Amino acid sequence: MHYHRIIPILLYDDGATFRSQQFARHYKMGDPLQQLDRYKAWDVDEIVYLDMQRTAGGRRLLDFLPAISRNCFAPLAVGGGIRTLDDIHHHLDAGADRIVINTAALDDPSFISSAARRFGEQAIIVSIDAKQQAGGHYEVIAASGQRPTGKSVSAWAVEAAARGAGEIMINSIDRDGMGVGYDIVLIQEITTRVSIPVIACGGVGAFEHLAAGIRDGGASSVAAANIFCFKEHSYFIAKDVVSAAGLPVRTSATREKVRRKLLNGVPHEREMRWP
Repeated sequence: MHYHRIIPILLYDDGATFRSQQFARHYKMGDPLQQLDRYKAWDVDEIVYLDMQRTAGGRRLLDFLPAISRNCFAPLAVGGGIRTLDDIHHHLDAGADRIVINTAALDDPSFISSAARRFGEQAIIVSIDAKQQAGGHYEVIAASGQRPTGKSVSAWAVEAAARGAGEIMINSIDRDGMGVGYDIVLIQEITTRVSIPVIACGGVGAFEHLAAGIRDGGASSVAAANIFCFKEHSYFIAKDVVSAAGLPVRTSATREKVRRKLLNGVPHEREMRWP
């Protein structure tokens, strides 16, 4: 049976993790290991760390990666500032399982092919940051949402898949951190055109949005950042909601233990302030 992954994302910059909104660094959450401890206890399917590199001369994610990988028992994907095959090698050598590439692939599409040949397609995720333009079409935006490329999202996704990407992660700049749900039309732009797995990202504000990304958008997996930071058992609730929608998810002993507590009347979530 194919299980849909639910993937927490941690946004990193200069020694700390942050909440973002429309690709702007918005609110400091803590050090790179603080939230990881929580996700480890939740037995998450996978974790993605993205280095936003917003601070000139700041400490890079790679510096913390050995400590992160030693404390991470889920598959670990990392991205941000990865521009060469040596960059990929250094991140994998430091403990990453998979690599997320974005702007470097746009600048040189052959980078996807070279990376896939050297490290295996399964290790390469091509991330696409998209913004809706006048007329409704979606444009690929490079450099952390700063540089328009003129490329069509669907055409770039097809090319990335053909060049050897093992998976595509699609993120809506317009909806990032807004809590209004995934852009389903954007996700469908890709899932209807490629045969490789697609991770949906950008806009989750309710757990039902995760199910919609899979059921309506056709995504293989769904990812989110902010929503997992403000509820005590948010990951377990997310899995229950997706499962209740008839979508198979991986279970775990930890999840079942929490479920039993809920059934016994133990308060299931501690609300935290959403800045």
